[in-house]
Amino acid sequence: MEMIATRRRILAAGALAAFGSSGFAQQPYPAKAIRLIVPYPPGGGTTIVAHLLSQRINESWGQSVIVDNRGGGGGIIGTAAMLQAPADGYTLLVASSTHVINPLLLPVPYDAIKDFAAVTGLYSSELVLVVNSSLPANNLQEFIALAKSQPGKLNYGVVSVGGTTHLAGELLNVMSGIKTQHVAYKGAGPAMQDLIGGQVQFSFVAPAAALTYVKSGQLKALAISGQHRLPAMSQVPTFAEAGLPDFTARVWFGILARAGTPREIVEKLSAEVARIMALPDTKEKLGGQGLEPFVAGPEQFSAVLKSDMARYANLVKTANIKLEQ
Repeated sequence: MEMIATRRRILAAGALAAFGSSGFAQQPYPAKAIRLIVPYPPGGGTTIVAHLLSQRINESWGQSVIVDNRGGGGGIIGTAAMLQAPADGYTLLVASSTHVINPLLLPVPYDAIKDFAAVTGLYSSELVLVVNSSLPANNLQEFIALAKSQPGKLNYGVVSVGGTTHLAGELLNVMSGIKTQHVAYKGAGPAMQDLIGGQVQFSFVAPAAALTYVKSGQLKALAISGQHRLPAMSQVPTFAEAGLPDFTARVWFGILARAGTPREIVEKLSAEVARIMALPDTKEKLGGQGLEPFVAGPEQFSAVLKSDMARYANLVKTANIKLEQ
């Protein structure tokens, strides 16, 4: 009898331990602070949006969201750091279009598709083609004609070699049959000043970066990517309206988790971020910078990653783009 009683006590203790462990494991997400890695230096628009998310999620879920800037390597360093964390939804990455471009041009310690779980889109920005005010071209077709008459003579400034603005220039070369050359800068400020000063003749920039200079007459905006004109630059036609209907140069940002993150966590995160990005004050803050909410759930965002990577891979091959190591 004593042996039976002892065995029952052991079984009961085991059951309680299992229940306690199960109860802990099943605590609703999030049960602790979330780390949001921004793979760029502090101070940019991405960091601003990340802090906005941090504030809103804290208000809604009662958990801290720690914004962790890990700049360097064009986003590669921060992206790789994220993969050192467990696939539990407590470490997330703010990724941009360069997430699928980097592996096409540089050795990276991860698979941009297989190692990540798409959570949601955040926001996007179209790119506007701007030229120095003295350039004798007032629309896209005049610009293309000028570039064809001077092969290799027109230069465009880029901040990130291999980034979206660089590839936008290469795409324009391929689609319009012109030959222009990129010039790399170590910051958006110097690149813009050289464009205004005429050291480079054109560039692709976010509308918010161009608006002041276009209004002052220092730059001319010839065309903007996307399917519709922006209210703040309503006089600037889309590339489709200007004669290049297949020109696409959108820069997007979104949230990625590690592959293997539980589906219910991915869906909960996606729904919460979508709610935040749809708030009137969020839209107002984005609109003031020429940005738009990028509404995309896990499946749609995953499809964007794959389709953009295939599209850029084709461009890299067609234009024979190679980066010096």
